[in-house]
Amino acid sequence: MTAPDPLVGRLTGLVAALRGHGVRIGTGETVDAARAVAELGLADREVLRAGLAATLLHTQAQRPVFDPVFDLYFPRGVGGPGAGTTDRDDLRERLAAALTANDTELLGRLAAEAVDGFGGYGSSPGSDGWSSYQTLDRIRPQTLLARVRQGMRPGAQGFADRLLDDEIRRRIEAFRGQVAAEARRRVAERRGRDEIARRAVAPTADRVDFLYAGKDRVAELRRTVRPLARKLATRLAARRRRATRGTVDLRRTLRGSLSTGGVPMRPVLRRRRPARPELVLLCDVSGSVAGFSDFTMLLVQALHDQFSKVRVFAFVNRVDEVTGLLQHGAADPEGLGARIRAEATLTGWHGSSDYGVALGEFAERYGAAVGPRTTVFVLGDARTNMGDPNLSAVRRIAERARRLYWLNPEPRAQWGTGDSAAPEYAGVVQMHECRNARQLGAIVSRLLPV
Repeated sequence: MTAPDPLVGRLTGLVAALRGHGVRIGTGETVDAARAVAELGLADREVLRAGLAATLLHTQAQRPVFDPVFDLYFPRGVGGPGAGTTDRDDLRERLAAALTANDTELLGRLAAEAVDGFGGYGSSPGSDGWSSYQTLDRIRPQTLLARVRQGMRPGAQGFADRLLDDEIRRRIEAFRGQVAAEARRRVAERRGRDEIARRAVAPTADRVDFLYAGKDRVAELRRTVRPLARKLATRLAARRRRATRGTVDLRRTLRGSLSTGGVPMRPVLRRRRPARPELVLLCDVSGSVAGFSDFTMLLVQALHDQFSKVRVFAFVNRVDEVTGLLQHGAADPEGLGARIRAEATLTGWHGSSDYGVALGEFAERYGAAVGPRTTVFVLGDARTNMGDPNLSAVRRIAERARRLYWLNPEPRAQWGTGDSAAPEYAGVVQMHECRNARQLGAIVSRLLPV
């Protein structure tokens, strides 16, 4: 049984939007979703939401992307809420009562009414729009906490009062989400669902740029370190098993072919001696690049069993080894960056990053850390603050190392702009764009030595 024709476009649009945000959906899942729409119908929107999520998603982590996209393609309604009030005090009174009763249906209607009455901006037909930020700034639902608490439990005190406040804050946050969803829906009616799904829905954590991730997304990223490390460890182990077969031993193969009239039926392979490689990280921990370096350091620490030795060095304009701090940081990943900057010597007479000085100091003081079995990764945006990039130091490191790679969290289009020396460094070392966790996982699985 297939979905009714009017819904086919919405369903395929939903699937395309989810794919655009990195959710892997095959033909089989799409067919199952169509059957779910036909069976569940549109009478209960939340049941339909649950059914489509069950057929299209693979993990719970994909729900923060699925829910706002679903709201665009299967909206609560069309147009404005109809006749309503624009009296702010009256709306706040009704909102407080709905929060007290935890009436989700009424909260949804109030969200639509709030956006319609207080979220509109622009005067011309082409510029009219709706803003959830403007709506929430005008009605200020967060200031209703005390009023709602009084209505739910008069005179509450102590621990029970704190628990009650947490519950009220959860309800207010849910209402804020409803306002955001309503504003997106209203804008989508004017500009098109596909564009808003592409531009106005926050990406999954693994697609958030390291340089622009807020504190909440950074914390979410840290929670993905262990699962990503397990996946990468499995890939590395498989690559290592394939690599141990070695290359064809021509002399022994020809000798064995004498029994088959000179036809090499069974090639003889040179067995490689398994030897786990060494890894060195050289990380810029200044400014916005610090989040990228911290995440990568935690990922490598989680993969340490795959290497015979891992050494990590951090720098701003001075270099210091932080391998020991990283091992202790596994138990407290959120405090890793602060601990490194507090306990390591990373700056000299100024606090700005200086790649030339830092790379030169690494080559002089820690050159022995790099050998013929060592793969070196430099992590940073290559912005030298107009200083000397010191390419000769990079060449000395490259000559000693087995491999040398540079991971740059900036978009490739920004390399060479301003004080970026990325093109100069890229002429000496392989430089890869690495803007988010998804790119990092792909690069690490491809470049890490076996």
